[in-house]
Amino acid sequence: MARKFGLGSLLRVSVKFTDLDGDSVDPTVVKLSHRDPSLNVTHLVYGVDAIVKETTGVYYFDIDADEAGVWYYRWWSTGTGQAATEKSFTVLAALAV
Repeated sequence: MARKFGLGSLLRVSVKFTDLDGDSVDPTVVKLSHRDPSLNVTHLVYGVDAIVKETTGVYYFDIDADEAGVWYYRWWSTGTGQAATEKSFTVLAALAV
């Protein structure tokens, strides 16, 4: 089931990187890209941008869901712990009050 949120939500997107044995690992480079419904893409790199390392192998970023529609995001890493995952969520339009 697609995740749905209200317009203006602050959404935490997270990832956990593991090795082939399932043990948590910190990749050499961690990146996140997210695309809003207007097709604007933001690229982030851990250590340069506001990506937060919570613990070994676990990273997160908070997205300001300021536009209604489908948002996409992709975590990926290079070097040690190379991996990639892509997900989406839907932001619902605000009701007129």
